[in-house]
Amino acid sequence: MGGTLLLQAALAAAGCGEHRHAAALTDRAAGVAANLRGYDDQHRTSFGPVAVELVRVLLAAARDNSVEALRRHSIVVRREGWRWLPAEYRGAYLLDAARVYVHAGDLRGAARALVDADSVAPAEVRGRPLARTLIADCARARPAPAGVARLATLVGLTR
Repeated sequence: MGGTLLLQAALAAAGCGEHRHAAALTDRAAGVAANLRGYDDQHRTSFGPVAVELVRVLLAAARDNSVEALRRHSIVVRREGWRWLPAEYRGAYLLDAARVYVHAGDLRGAARALVDADSVAPAEVRGRPLARTLIADCARARPAPAGVARLATLVGLTR
């Protein structure tokens, strides 16, 4: 359980602008994850090497380094452990990834992340205010990326 707490502390530190401290905490969590056997998640916290990498994506985004965040994102979602994470965890993360894409000006990438999030965990997309904001941002593009118009209708942004 200590690894999950280290990751939460790293995210909190990043939220306060303490990026060096966040990186150190994430490195400590990576050390804990490296000692796990396979995907040993006996406490059902979804902690492991993939969770550490997801946090590294979010930390890069918090440092306004969209290029690094998106590079890491494209790698981590192809890892085997990604599929083992609970659907809600993956859906919430994909919303964060969509935010990074929007920040980078890549509305097509944001749309893909939103559509993927909706296919994995519809409640995350259809019930979170962040998702509505991201969908609205993508829907403003002309032409709107594929799937965004459907999502906009599902969340009540269009009639």
